[in-house]
Amino acid sequence: MNDFYKDKVVVVTGGTDGIGKALVEKLLMLGAKVSTCARHHDKLYRLQSEFPSYPLHTFLADVSIENDCRNFIESTIKVFGGIDVLINNAGVSMRALLKDTNADVIRRVMDINFFGSVYCTRFALNSIIERKGSIVGVSSIAGYRGLPGRSGYSASKFALQGWLEAIRTELLDDGVHVMWVCPGYTASNIRNAALTENGAAQGASPFDEGKLMPAEEVAERVLNAIRKRKRTLVITFTGKQTVFMNKFFPGLSDKLVKNFFFKDGKLIK
Repeated sequence: MNDFYKDKVVVVTGGTDGIGKALVEKLLMLGAKVSTCARHHDKLYRLQSEFPSYPLHTFLADVSIENDCRNFIESTIKVFGGIDVLINNAGVSMRALLKDTNADVIRRVMDINFFGSVYCTRFALNSIIERKGSIVGVSSIAGYRGLPGRSGYSASKFALQGWLEAIRTELLDDGVHVMWVCPGYTASNIRNAALTENGAAQGASPFDEGKLMPAEEVAERVLNAIRKRKRTLVITFTGKQTVFMNKFFPGLSDKLVKNFFFKDGKLIK
């Protein structure tokens, strides 16, 4: 993998936390030219200051806003001349039962997780086709199996995977590689930033983050899968087990998932 990314232009949305940041760091170490965006100026500034002498382009953008995505991608092409790999990583989760949830929360999740990927990919597409590059979506097991208390998140990931599968087929003759990856539970900020029923950040994780797969390991596996031009990547054993169970034993899967996400009749958030 040492030479594959050298001098390639790689775009990573949401590159200041978790998997996104791990991807940015590894790509820079591998000699890539990296462009990333985020919503918080201070996080972008800190990231840029960590790599002052590396080819890193940072841009303030909210991927749920189409014009922000346009400006981000156009800025990247202006700085680096084109795009070889686009990793649609930016995302947000949610923690609330449907009966308690404001519909605006689900819309917000869809705008970031699904439409953010659509916007960035559409604006980068001509350059990626020209370079016969790669389009990647960071999905979730929730894209294979609907998860209680995460209905909007599940919907966004199902939509993302279906959309990526469709454009993968569209682009077969163009030599463009399209892939979606499902990291499983990873040590990151996504649970703390998950939206509650009213759209506020949850601010806490129900899991011991130290026992989850490190973001650096996830990034390593994702970059290897891109290099090998894989179709999909389900990283954890639990994730693979969930996909298998849901496909062949859906009724049993319903019960197992409910038991996992509910304790004493209450949703684990």
